[in-house]
Amino acid sequence: MREGESIFVHSYKHDGRLQRKWPARLVRFEGSLITLEGFFSEEVIHPILGTIKAGTLSTEFFWTDRWYSIFLFREPSGELRNFYCNINTPADLADGTLSFVDLDIDVLVRPDFSFQILDEEEFERHSELYNYPPVYHRRVQESIEELISLIGERQFPFSLTR
Repeated sequence: MREGESIFVHSYKHDGRLQRKWPARLVRFEGSLITLEGFFSEEVIHPILGTIKAGTLSTEFFWTDRWYSIFLFREPSGELRNFYCNINTPADLADGTLSFVDLDIDVLVRPDFSFQILDEEEFERHSELYNYPPVYHRRVQESIEELISLIGERQFPFSLTR
């Protein structure tokens, strides 16, 4: 894959079911970090994020060795809207598709860097339903702790607020 190429992102559930997919553009693939750029062509009403306006930009950070991804959303005007972190399996980029398994828990980070951990009950429910392996529980906890540290210390990509 080359920088600037269009790809698709596929978010799966543990049972292999495709949960969501969207187009993106590969910005950079360096080391374990994959940076994508997305664009909301239509307004989206999200139950937690509220109204995401058409024209909102999404810079998406995935890693092939980390159990989370981070989305930086900017309003069409360019101002920081929020960060949204997904706890997921490490990303795999092959044949024009970046794929991962979504592990339910998310962290919403507001522009003032206050944050909220979301969907912990969903993780527990799906853990039983899909019989998540023990490594998922350990990696989820480690990922939440790492994200909280990155947020608090404004480390990359939380340093990209301008």
